[in-house]
Amino acid sequence: MINEIFYKGRDLYSDGDVEDEILSLVQSHDDFTGILAEETRWPILYHLAPERRNLLDWYPFDRRRTLLEIGAGCGALTGMFCEKLQKVVAVELSRKRSQIIERRCSAFRNLEIMVGNFDDMTFPEAFDYVTLIGVLEYAKNFIRADRQYHHLLDKAGKLLSPDGRLIIAIENRYGLKYWAGSREDHTAGFFDGIEGYVHSRGIQETFGRREIMDLLNSSGFEYLQFYYPHPDYKMPLEIFSDHCLPDIDHILKESPNFDQDRMVLFSETLAFSSLIRNGMYDFFANSFLIIASKGKPIAADLHQI
Repeated sequence: MINEIFYKGRDLYSDGDVEDEILSLVQSHDDFTGILAEETRWPILYHLAPERRNLLDWYPFDRRRTLLEIGAGCGALTGMFCEKLQKVVAVELSRKRSQIIERRCSAFRNLEIMVGNFDDMTFPEAFDYVTLIGVLEYAKNFIRADRQYHHLLDKAGKLLSPDGRLIIAIENRYGLKYWAGSREDHTAGFFDGIEGYVHSRGIQETFGRREIMDLLNSSGFEYLQFYYPHPDYKMPLEIFSDHCLPDIDHILKESPNFDQDRMVLFSETLAFSSLIRNGMYDFFANSFLIIASKGKPIAADLHQI
């Protein structure tokens, strides 16, 4: 079901005309394996690739609980959430994307899709899980308040049940792929995040590990558990944690760059081996997956991977 009570008649975020094609694909296909085998365009790969599920398919969600997905995109993770939880509310800025989600998740009766800006919305209930998957870095675009990152985290935090969990996935500003010659994912500049976004408008910004820890702590999230999707959170093939970091014999694949050209200044695989040997993997991991809580961590959060 699509709820348009907060929709103001204009889609605020889009990948362009390719979304019409994605809508057509989900209306005519339930399996995208053959399509993806011949596809090279990043928006279609990003929205339809099954690897997207790897980010949280392993997480021990409590099936009796509820989840609020802020920024659901084209539903790459929404169906998985519906499989694992009693109720899911998916928030999406775009009506077109909401239609894509509705079609992809047509088999589920535990999903409500809300169209519009999360900042405009009110909710009659609290949720056990709230997700910001590739969303926090866009706060300056869509939040009409001072200290936009804090504002978004504060509103998300107020929607959590007393023992609720905020789940964040975001690129690491200091990820090794950026040092090795990948363009910054949002600004397309070389070394832009590393140099503090001084060469761009800084509308979208990511954070280093210490920076995002401080941001979450100052927003009331006292307990943080870090995971490290590799090569990144968008198409993760492996996920490490502070309890299970890669060892020096682990071969970490080079980071692909599907949507932009890049330089290759050195071997990321060899560089990661040196960083692991020096205990620096967590600082240079390309992405973070963070489970944040304002209350005492529960046993399920300590899942070992």
